[in-house]
Amino acid sequence: MKELLLGNEAVARGLYEVGVGVVSSYPGTPSTEITEAAAKYDEIYTEWAPNEKVAAEVAAGAAIGGARSFCGMKHVGLNVAADPIFTMSYIGVNAGMVIGVADDPGMHSSQNEQDSRNYAKAAKILMLEPSDSQECKDFTKLAYALSEEYDTPVFLRLTTRISHSRSLVEISERDSIELKPYDKNTAKNVMLPAFARPKHVAVEVRTKKLTEWAETCELNKIIDNNAKIGVITSGACYQYAREAIGDGANYLKLGAVYPLPVEKIKSFAAGLDKVYVIEELDDIIEAHCKAIGVNVVGKDLLPRVGEFSQRIIKQYITCDENAFFSLPAELPIRPPVMCSGCPHRGLFYTLNKAKVFVSGDIGCYTLGASAPLSAMDTCICMGASISALHGFNKARGEEASKRAVAVIGDSTFMHTGINSLVNVAYNQSNSVTIILDNSITGMTGQQQNPTTGFTLKGDPTTAVNLEALCKSIGISRVTVVDPYDVKAVQKVLAEELEAEEPSVIISRRPCALLKYVKHAEPLMVNENCIGCKICMGVGCPSLSFDAASKKAVIDANTCTGCNVCAGICPKNAIVKGVRS
Repeated sequence: MKELLLGNEAVARGLYEVGVGVVSSYPGTPSTEITEAAAKYDEIYTEWAPNEKVAAEVAAGAAIGGARSFCGMKHVGLNVAADPIFTMSYIGVNAGMVIGVADDPGMHSSQNEQDSRNYAKAAKILMLEPSDSQECKDFTKLAYALSEEYDTPVFLRLTTRISHSRSLVEISERDSIELKPYDKNTAKNVMLPAFARPKHVAVEVRTKKLTEWAETCELNKIIDNNAKIGVITSGACYQYAREAIGDGANYLKLGAVYPLPVEKIKSFAAGLDKVYVIEELDDIIEAHCKAIGVNVVGKDLLPRVGEFSQRIIKQYITCDENAFFSLPAELPIRPPVMCSGCPHRGLFYTLNKAKVFVSGDIGCYTLGASAPLSAMDTCICMGASISALHGFNKARGEEASKRAVAVIGDSTFMHTGINSLVNVAYNQSNSVTIILDNSITGMTGQQQNPTTGFTLKGDPTTAVNLEALCKSIGISRVTVVDPYDVKAVQKVLAEELEAEEPSVIISRRPCALLKYVKHAEPLMVNENCIGCKICMGVGCPSLSFDAASKKAVIDANTCTGCNVCAGICPKNAIVKGVRS
């Protein structure tokens, strides 16, 4: 039987079929659906961990304990998980362990572009890269066999297009995999320096063996079209190249992207007039080819940044710019905005009007940086807002701290914000931290987190009490506000900025998109409107301005009746209406 699956769903199917027992991940686009799909299989224990480091450690412990395990993350999450993963390269596994990492060329939903193949090389961990959904499933299953054969974790690298594209996948039954016995082995599993030194030698020997395997494995295959040019590529780029160049080239499709073969590449290139390396982001394959003496054309021709496409490859390699459809440049830009009724809107409006420095963080609330809210000065990485505010205040002094705040979502606070707040309390900066508690992990599609009271599978569980947590680490000033009440937010913000000690404001209101949220009746604009456009400052997609009548207009079909715009209208021109 075959099913049409997303690449991420196909990975999850592979986890099921190969007998995986434990999956621990942190949601991050474009990797999130792997774990969500795996959770549908009752035979697999699945969970959302507070962050990727914890997820990797859970997977490591499960593998040592004898169960095949998996952890999934996006590329920036791999930065967080790198510490345990590098050491697991030395320790190895008992049962197989696979780390799924989804890169995001083009930064569709990320703060940077990052090529995770660099991690495979640095950690000396085998990395496989599928190019369609069937390979996502097949490579996932093969990864566990290789993990156990070579005593290593294995990276499975996806990119946005592979994760979120669908193709047919042949479905099989689940393998019956028994829990492997655990035998205490201190020299293998405890990385004291005395034990780690010989393990580094073993890793180098393993890499040599895997390089030999890469020479003959079926994942690295040659497609011979009797052409005079060759293309060495992998993943989504293979699909782009085949569509752009067709049978006009021979192809070396690399399914194992670390370690890379040597003799196979030399043999492929022999006798060809020109060999192109087509790879997104870094020149990993190209540098390897040149290091082994194979002359290739790569980043001196093709871009080092952004996501590739059939059109880009056709344009650069064949100089044909019109071969594939592209959108006209004059199309209007439609930037993403906070949803109608978003609980963060009132808060960011207040921060903008207060003209404070806002140290931002990762989440859908990062849209608060965009006009007209324009209420964010920095955004570095998850959890950095609190630490960066602390550093900003220490650098600029007490007066600056009275005009500066950090904002961080509830899930992001649990991810890496807690340690930062501990640092603020411990080192005593008069920093105001605002936790945006919308009762869910909103940015990646409404996943549960340790503050919501529900597990990944929807079962009730312990919910972290943010107020109690903040007070337990030394923050005595903790205030909860409703962000729909702009006047209350303004009052509390002014009070906490004047405080002579660290403080936390919890801006609490559930995400407007949650199914259980019942919206108020929509608002309408009455005859009192003078066209001052103050309400336009909240940036609500339900609000617009009619140039003909010179009055504000509210779309009753999308308005949630949050009352933020009504709360700032100087003429009481926005009142309750009737939903059409």
